[in-house]
Amino acid sequence: MESSVKKIINLIIIVLLIGVNLEAKIDLSLKKDEIEPVVRKGLKWLEQQQMEDGSWNKYPAITGLSVLSFLRSYPRVVRSDYDAVRKGLDYIVKCVKKDGSIHAGQLPNYNTAICLLALKEANPLKYKDIIEKGERYLIGNQLSEEHGLTPDSANYGGMGFDGSDNQPDMSNLQWTAESLTFCKKAIVEIEEKQKEDPNAKSKEKFLERTIVFLSRCQNLKEYNPESYSGNDGGFIYGIGKSKLGDTRSYGTMTYAGLKSMIYAKLKKGDPRVAAAYNWLIRNYRVDQTPKMGKQGLYYYRLTMARTLSVYGGDTFTDTKGVSHLWREELANEIIKVQNYKGWWQNDNGRWWENDKVLATAYAILTLEELCDNNLE
Repeated sequence: MESSVKKIINLIIIVLLIGVNLEAKIDLSLKKDEIEPVVRKGLKWLEQQQMEDGSWNKYPAITGLSVLSFLRSYPRVVRSDYDAVRKGLDYIVKCVKKDGSIHAGQLPNYNTAICLLALKEANPLKYKDIIEKGERYLIGNQLSEEHGLTPDSANYGGMGFDGSDNQPDMSNLQWTAESLTFCKKAIVEIEEKQKEDPNAKSKEKFLERTIVFLSRCQNLKEYNPESYSGNDGGFIYGIGKSKLGDTRSYGTMTYAGLKSMIYAKLKKGDPRVAAAYNWLIRNYRVDQTPKMGKQGLYYYRLTMARTLSVYGGDTFTDTKGVSHLWREELANEIIKVQNYKGWWQNDNGRWWENDKVLATAYAILTLEELCDNNLE
């Protein structure tokens, strides 16, 4: 009798283990039929919000994010000559300044970086001159020797909203690093038709400087011995300051820091990369921004999705040993709160996320990132 009971228990354990194993192999592509109509509905609403001048909210960066939402839709049926996309791109081009920046009078670094992503995704050859000049503008605004700084200077390697050296931050740095190093369509077409990137050497130097600033924004004493530094491995917003107050690490900037370190070619075995990833393991959330609740939630989710895509791995195991299918969990959180008309909105208005257009663009881009990584 006892032997039979043990056999039954062992059989149950085996079945459960098989079930866990099967669950770990679930691919988000199995949910593409659920995600695609959600994205289409969001894009339809977003298109209805486009203004007569081709912009969204008369703001270049929000227009860039909206254009990207259309161009990165899956399957990729929206092209750069699609009416809404074409008008959005025309608006961005009208915002190009003589110095290469792209903006409408404020926050030139932020707007330029996001608009470059849209132009690269749309047609990197058509917009080649604008892209190259815009890249040089951003690289030139990184705080460096050209600004009278040395590697020992606190702000060295940072990027702010403009070219001043007053308040560089992790958010502007990660958008700039993204715009300089990543764009699938740009990579493919430029490598095929334009063998040499004229800004390649400057980009390498940019990334080298980036590592210096990243280290000063990470709470990791081995690499950041400054008095404001903690030692939990997470990231803060800027030198000696966090959007949480004091110098406490939080989710969005820790994902931004991890992604930027990967772009700067630091390996997974690097102590700085490992420390950031371990912080994220200890603070895994998809329902809210770790340590910040609903503040900046949609920006956080997009940053999380992009970072884990470039980091690699289908599962995320937290400190309790629970294995999370992070793509699926993240997609579910976004899908379930879409308004029936197609938009998203954060009730917490910090960083403009109570603006439906911005929150919707973030949400769509996140879902597209989740699909894109699994379905191509």
